Amino acid sequence: MKLILATIQVTLALTFTTGLAGGQTSATQPSHALTVEGDVKFVHDPSIIKENDTWYVFSTANGPDRKGELPIHCSGDLQHWKHCGYVLASIPEWIRKESPGTKELWAPDISYFGGEYHLYYAFSLFGKNTSGIVLLTNKSLDPTSPNFHWVDRGLVLRSRAEDDFNAIDPNLVFDGAGHAWLSFGSFWSGIKMRRIDPKTGLLSAEDATIYSLARRKRPDSPTAPPPGLPGDWQAIEAPFIVHHGQYYYLFVSFDLCCRGTKSNYKTMVGRSQNVTGPYVDADGKPMLEGGATPLLVGNRRWLGPGGESVLLQANGDIMVFHAYDAKTGEASLQISSLQWTDGWPHAALEDVPANVTK
Repeated sequence: MKLILATIQVTLALTFTTGLAGGQTSATQPSHALTVEGDVKFVHDPSIIKENDTWYVFSTANGPDRKGELPIHCSGDLQHWKHCGYVLASIPEWIRKESPGTKELWAPDISYFGGEYHLYYAFSLFGKNTSGIVLLTNKSLDPTSPNFHWVDRGLVLRSRAEDDFNAIDPNLVFDGAGHAWLSFGSFWSGIKMRRIDPKTGLLSAEDATIYSLARRKRPDSPTAPPPGLPGDWQAIEAPFIVHHGQYYYLFVSFDLCCRGTKSNYKTMVGRSQNVTGPYVDADGKPMLEGGATPLLVGNRRWLGPGGESVLLQANGDIMVFHAYDAKTGEASLQISSLQWTDGWPHAALEDVPANVTK
């Protein structure tokens, strides 16, 4: 649904960092990391879309300067970025009442359908599954437009302590029949999906099924988690689904974010011929059994690449994500071209040149 109609003309010879299982061959023209500069620090969980001549990235607030919720960054060329404000000045009062412990809003997902932009986002408490996903709509992303006004459409879905899932990290996708679906999930029993009514953007009354898409496999002897927190072995989140060719591709983040230089996030992928699954990796292992093919892993320059979003476009697909500076531990916006070979995607992460020692 998120189509970009601009030509990307940024080239950079960088190390090809994709991992593929099952003997897949590398891309004929390797993916490359795009050069980004300007206000790119502290961009976390990015979601991107284009309106007219401007690209907009919506993200989770990160870093020392937090003057609002769900920061917006904009660019005219995908290379030079500037901070362009916030979606909300503060946490809505109704969320404060529903979830008094919520300190910030997370993981926005932007899409356009039905004549409006739809922004899904989450509220929660760190390490808890007492969470919710909320919808905002707007007819324009340009703050100078007379049509610019964010409308709060309210709560989409909720998870509570007794649930085996966590209602955060939303992502909307349409299937080939025009049905809308919202994937979500973090830790617990993994990635879930609910059908959405495209007329309202809220849950469908026709299908109340909670579909399971992916989870981590429990190790034989898992390390005991900290009190009141899920185990690290359950770490899967940030789902993003696109329909490419004959498959739906489910991108997820494995392992741990938000720990600076100790972050070990990695971007993984699987595919299915049906939007609701079953998804398998390049070796055929089901994602519901812990399967997933590595797409991006950390290197000497950037650690923990994840929180990914994919944009399919006529002139070359891209992936936006965040990664942590290996020296400072600070999160930063990353963009890679996305290549497809033998039915699998390939992406790249900027590395330190081979002739430079760390």
